[in-house]
Amino acid sequence: MSAVAQAIPAHTTPRPTPGITVTTQLAGQSELLPAGALGLLVSLHRAVEPERQQRLAARRQRQAFFDQGGTPDFRDDTREIREGDWTVAPIPAALQDRRVEITGPTDPKMVINALNSGAKVFMADFEDSTSPTWRNVLAGQRTMIGAVRGDLAFTAPAANGKPGKHYTLRPYDEQAVLIVRPRGWHLDEKHVLIDGQPIAGGLFDAAVFAFHNARTLMDADRGPYFYLPKLQSMEEAALWECALSHIEGMLGLPHGQIKVTVLIETLPAVFEMDEILHALRDRIVGLNCGRWDYIFSYLKTFRRHADKVLPERGQVTMTQPFLKAYSELLIKTCHRRGAHAMGGMAAQIPINHDAAANEQAMARVRADKLREVTAGHDGTWVAHPALIPVARAIFDEHMPTPNQHHVLRRDVQVGRDELIAPCSGTITRAGFENNVEVCVRYMAAWLDGNGCVPIHNLMEDAATAEISRSQIWQWLHAGNQHLDDGTAIDYALLKSTLRALPARLGDTTALPGGNRITQAIGLLDDLSLADELAPFLTVPAYRQID
Repeated sequence: MSAVAQAIPAHTTPRPTPGITVTTQLAGQSELLPAGALGLLVSLHRAVEPERQQRLAARRQRQAFFDQGGTPDFRDDTREIREGDWTVAPIPAALQDRRVEITGPTDPKMVINALNSGAKVFMADFEDSTSPTWRNVLAGQRTMIGAVRGDLAFTAPAANGKPGKHYTLRPYDEQAVLIVRPRGWHLDEKHVLIDGQPIAGGLFDAAVFAFHNARTLMDADRGPYFYLPKLQSMEEAALWECALSHIEGMLGLPHGQIKVTVLIETLPAVFEMDEILHALRDRIVGLNCGRWDYIFSYLKTFRRHADKVLPERGQVTMTQPFLKAYSELLIKTCHRRGAHAMGGMAAQIPINHDAAANEQAMARVRADKLREVTAGHDGTWVAHPALIPVARAIFDEHMPTPNQHHVLRRDVQVGRDELIAPCSGTITRAGFENNVEVCVRYMAAWLDGNGCVPIHNLMEDAATAEISRSQIWQWLHAGNQHLDDGTAIDYALLKSTLRALPARLGDTTALPGGNRITQAIGLLDDLSLADELAPFLTVPAYRQID
């Protein structure tokens, strides 16, 4: 049991916690959710849920404005914050140097390999890389406890008559710093009802992690630390401030003990970066360019704007003007406020069977990381351990200091028009078919409990699947969209592509979620035909998992 759990008085006979119902029971669940943890969840939900619902309603209202032709812009009512002379709280020593971070799901093998990988930071992801089945959610929390305690181990299944490989953690001072990404405000945890309402998935993730691990991490000067996803406004950041302050108070932690990094991965949020830093100024240490979700958010924000349809995903790179502007404005904003400006994800994975193709992929990674470090980013993300030395070599060469807060980028002059300008390009048949395949294969794996899937030498997660899915919808609904060979992008094209997909995939038994391909095809078909673009594919898909 964790130090925090031990500090909370236990009853000799377990008593129900008033107001909370956990709808599913799994082995070992009571150890993860003792009375003290349940009481924390009840208190936190009641403090936060009314405002969360208001924030989600505000998102819907804002999207309706965009659908009617409106565009995001910098706020007049927060001009004093943007123009004021202030900085965030000092950054802890453990987070001063974040030149390479690795991300991934919360299964034991991944967590051990990531913490042992040589990266400066590992982001354990309860959001885009995890399919939130109740079993996965609880298993992830159990894995986090083992990782923080230092005794996490995993033995792979035996194969070909040989025992499976055994994995253990390196000594603590050789491990990456652990940061946990809870789920976003839009996601519920349907297995935990408080006063008859599902608790926010992110609150569950953050509170249970802190309940079990906060004291141990605080004593080691390692946190707890969180990555906060998919914020759209300063008010949503302020809501996280409220929630984290509440957790600190309930657990007897000093105010500001919990530190956070915020992903700027929605288009509305890029117009409120100063405000988000200000709302979390006692605990925030940086902002991150969540590039894939940011592209998805651009598509979603301008879903009804025929003049802002983007080309196929492969052509929407960080060198495109609107993405370059976003990245450089983030650097300028963060460094002015004393915060880290983290770069984006390299999703490539090694291509072991083709040396030439692998070198081309690694060359793209090196070019991307060189762009980031020379622009002034303080670190970057990779999805696979093999990319860590590639990224680290670039940052070591060009960033001899722990970070680049001295790079102020006063040359950057970015306004609304630069941030919302679409990029030119084409939609090829291969690009259209790839979007369909990636979306179907990822959703099939997700429905089967796997939230991080290698497809065509890229590590795909919910964010990249969202790009594929929202592009298909927009191409179908924006009107008069064509492939570069002149073929109209219409429902007939989608239908024929979906019909041909099983044959194109061949034997799916070895694919993650191969038994769910038909179900995923049906889900993509429904989402693509709907009159409205669903805000997140994981919301309707969540109804189809346990």
